[in-house]
Amino acid sequence: MSEPVRHSWNGSVLEITLNRPDRLNSFNEDMHAAMAACLEMARDDDRCRAVLLTGAGRGFCAGQDLSARDPETMSGPPDLGETLMKFYNPMIRRIRDLPKPVVCAVNGVAAGAGANLALACDIVLVARSAKFIQSFARVGLIPDAGGSWMLPRLIGEARAKMIAMTAEPVPAEKAADWGMISKVVDDAELMTEARALATRLAAGSTAGLGLMKDLIQSAAGQDLDAHLDMEAEYQRKAGASNDYAEGVRAFLEKREPNFGGSK
Repeated sequence: MSEPVRHSWNGSVLEITLNRPDRLNSFNEDMHAAMAACLEMARDDDRCRAVLLTGAGRGFCAGQDLSARDPETMSGPPDLGETLMKFYNPMIRRIRDLPKPVVCAVNGVAAGAGANLALACDIVLVARSAKFIQSFARVGLIPDAGGSWMLPRLIGEARAKMIAMTAEPVPAEKAADWGMISKVVDDAELMTEARALATRLAAGSTAGLGLMKDLIQSAAGQDLDAHLDMEAEYQRKAGASNDYAEGVRAFLEKREPNFGGSK
């Protein structure tokens, strides 16, 4: 039986691949456990300076495997809130809290929680043939895995309500035009470009990029005065890092920096 989530190393990039292609990489409990282990590895292993997340087969992720949450096969209605608290919410928090860049390569359909898993990543590259579907309305549910929080921030309340309430597919080009994702890439070039980007980020200042990620994610919940203070605090940390010292040396010596990723 194949692993529900595969991982491999490409230099200092940890590549994570959702690997239930026969189920469009939809999540069950085994897959959640494997995903959690990979994200904890990304957090704790000093070799990891960037993460690349993608899906096996023809789709990125169809969200929850509904066969595991079918009320007809259960003694009573499932507690989907418990499912979120136990599995999806920790997964999204691990990605958002990871002090390293996370690149997502969306290789096909991203639906339900699978769409919102992709949107939780830092930079989202999408195959031209791919699409996003907030499919929750089709089964009487609400957007989860952070979707109801991220969508209005990315595309505005009106568009968020439209695609959530209608479950209308959003093609890759429209997602890019709306600012939902970072970039559309030709299908054949997706993984080549995603790997090049993840490798470039992994060679950058790990300390600085981690602080930058947290600052940008915090901005929407702060007023300007509070955020200016946070910028000063984080710039103090960045300025005390070995990466900053190397960056200045490289600038003065007119060469590319060789960041070590240390704080």
